Amino acid sequence: MRVWFNRSFSSVHTAIDLIRQADRDGRFTILHTNPNPKSPVARLAHEFHLEPTGLASSDYIDWCVDFCLEHKVDIFVPGREATAIAGAHARFEAIGTRVQSAGSEAALLLIHDKARFYAETDLPGAPVAEFRQFEDAAGFEAAYDALRRRHRTLCVKPAHSIYGLGFAVLDEKRNSAELLMAGAEYYVSLDDFRAGLEKLGSFRSMLLMEYLEGREYSVDCVGDSGRLVTAVVRRKSSQAGAGQRIDQRADILEATAQLCRTHGLNGIFNVQFREAGGQPRILEINPRMSGGIGMACVAGPNLPYIALCGFADGFDHVDIPPVRNGIRVAELARAVELA
Repeated sequence: MRVWFNRSFSSVHTAIDLIRQADRDGRFTILHTNPNPKSPVARLAHEFHLEPTGLASSDYIDWCVDFCLEHKVDIFVPGREATAIAGAHARFEAIGTRVQSAGSEAALLLIHDKARFYAETDLPGAPVAEFRQFEDAAGFEAAYDALRRRHRTLCVKPAHSIYGLGFAVLDEKRNSAELLMAGAEYYVSLDDFRAGLEKLGSFRSMLLMEYLEGREYSVDCVGDSGRLVTAVVRRKSSQAGAGQRIDQRADILEATAQLCRTHGLNGIFNVQFREAGGQPRILEINPRMSGGIGMACVAGPNLPYIALCGFADGFDHVDIPPVRNGIRVAELARAVELA
């Protein structure tokens, strides 16, 4: 069975490696495409091909269909243009290729729009942090006035972002130079932020939110069109080098299962939570493999392999090991030579 992973996040290297380790019978032939011929994944996949750059979304989908046809792809696991590809399943099915999307196009559009996702999320077991959306300095001031009355610390982040880019806690006492000297990562001076907004005029949609000060949890999951098949909960440590603890909290697993049902999630996805007052609060759904997928798999279930086998054959035929709850895991960098 020929399985194609197109250009994606760096976690695709870990995923392909895990699949190849588990596929002892050599059932799956893994293809990977990337514009970079020196991509480390090129050495790991059975077949590597270059993919084009600079294409519009519709043109890239045309190229993907042609690639699947030419290379006889049975299963396509999209990274690049995953949302648009989720809306084009029929084109791939017509040539005999099944696409493993994390959700429908509508679901993915909602998940990627954090303002709309927060507004529409009803999750009593892990409620959304209180937030306001703003797109100019006046909007920020109105949002700040409303939220600061109820919350001691506030933070900002873009409505559309990945990897936490653009997230910052608002510091009301220190200026930017003081924060820089203190090495205060992910903090921004409130006064400097205000001054910057005034100079910008209008800008992309941003969110002002209550800052959740508790522990952070990352949940790596496999879904089957809305049913949570298995999940591994990683509790992050605030201490550098301390690794992460596998912590299968029942409340977090139930909230994750509810999100999976609500959004019809499928294949591998990730959910982020953070505590406030001991209660988990939903941060976001990442409809893709997380950067920590390898750490999750140390706890037992080989999530990429389970997701692929379940999609290929149905999950009734897949052996899913129990999660080794309570163990501590970490990830170590490894140097390699590029061809």
